[in-house]
Amino acid sequence: MNMNRETDRPPVQNSTMSLAKPAMRGLLGKRLRFHLPIAFALSLVAAAAFKYGVTEPRKQAYADFYKQYDTTKEFNNMRDAGVFESVRPTGE
Repeated sequence: MNMNRETDRPPVQNSTMSLAKPAMRGLLGKRLRFHLPIAFALSLVAAAAFKYGVTEPRKQAYADFYKQYDTTKEFNNMRDAGVFESVRPTGE
């Protein structure tokens, strides 16, 4: 039996322990073709969810608030509270 002088072990057979080389050529393009459509679809889903989950209810809440908001009544309340310097309260 032929022994390796440095380790005193039999030589290793290269054919049983070799690994396949990784495919590096074109790897970026291959991964982009896979991940780019997924990222685009997820961004569209996130944008739609934000629009219908946040902005539309917010716009509706503002619309509901201003349907019942009386600017003259609020002005009179602030004038009576003395908020304005240029307008005197009603009692004075």
